[in-house]
Amino acid sequence: MALSDVSANLKIDESELRRWVRGGLVQSRESDLSKSKSALFDLDDFKEFTGTAHNLGSTKRVVSFFSGCGGLDFGFRAAGFDLGFANDFFLDAVNTYANNLGPIDPRPIQEIAVNETGPATVLLAGFPCQPFSNAGSRLGTADPRGTLFWETLKFVEYLKPKVVVFENVRGLLSMRNPDGGLLIDAIEHELATRGYSVGHRLLNARKHGVPQNRHRVFIIGIRTDLNLGPFNFDLIETAEGKTVGEVLAKPFGNATSAEEHWPLSPQAMDLVNFIPPGGSWKNVPDEKLPARLVRIKENMARYHSPNFYRRFAPEEVMGTVTAAATPENSGILHPHLPRRYTIREVARFQSFPDEFNFLGKSVAAKYKQIGNAVPPELARRVAHAILLHLGIAGS
Repeated sequence: MALSDVSANLKIDESELRRWVRGGLVQSRESDLSKSKSALFDLDDFKEFTGTAHNLGSTKRVVSFFSGCGGLDFGFRAAGFDLGFANDFFLDAVNTYANNLGPIDPRPIQEIAVNETGPATVLLAGFPCQPFSNAGSRLGTADPRGTLFWETLKFVEYLKPKVVVFENVRGLLSMRNPDGGLLIDAIEHELATRGYSVGHRLLNARKHGVPQNRHRVFIIGIRTDLNLGPFNFDLIETAEGKTVGEVLAKPFGNATSAEEHWPLSPQAMDLVNFIPPGGSWKNVPDEKLPARLVRIKENMARYHSPNFYRRFAPEEVMGTVTAAATPENSGILHPHLPRRYTIREVARFQSFPDEFNFLGKSVAAKYKQIGNAVPPELARRVAHAILLHLGIAGS
């Protein structure tokens, strides 16, 4: 089938379909699409990515937006939910999701009609972290990405899922709207006006079986006509996450990306030899520090006492895995070896199983996917608690 025919059949712009092909999401019968206007395609290949091949009859069906590489979805599937529809625009993450979990729609959410996803028992949305992150610009709703929340609400209104789950960074709790009100209050208000009993909680993944200190906000709405009240966050099972040493002790065997890592810069290599397990840049002699770090060290209060080049010891619990994977800010230094953690090691800190394979055009793209993901084990426990809550009234 010609690409123009696929476009007409799926009602998706041909230029968008070409983006999918160039990104490797769908293969044509021609090796070079740009040299052949008549390249042929299999319609089913495109349907797999738009999710139209999914079973629509499930009573535990998840519709997911901003799905990334699939951490949140993986956890919900592990808890017994069926993955009905997923969506993300970052092609490396889309490839990873498709390779591990199945169909995913790679269009911008603005281009997806509300009637295309199929029904939803639970709607998941992990908004892009950047607008609300303490580590980012904190532009909030002034940033165009902040408007993606409103795009998600269109699907909430149309699908009327039993449960809505929003996930974001802890900075969301202190972000304010232009009118001075807290953004978290505005989000909960919008869900409440659409018929949901809403609550939120800041969860530390470490307290829920994940070997990492990672704080994330979960906003959960339960449809009011179910008469189940607000979600009971205390149903989420607790368990202490393992230490760095415990995570690294298990052999990696034939796990993918077991040795793959992003080499350190010459500057980082010069510093890391002075940093012991459990230490940081504070262990580096001043004469070995770059001039920029010396200036910061001389005026720590002004710079809010940063702790650069953190190197967690084997007996400590890993700090927050970040998308940037920079040794200066992310605690990504191996406790004993002069390198970053490998892709597989970082994935373990996020509770991804060793068989979960990350795809990407660069090693940095793989770190980014892992750092942006919701830890699957945390997601599984949240999903299980939702099932318990829905089951209280025999729903």
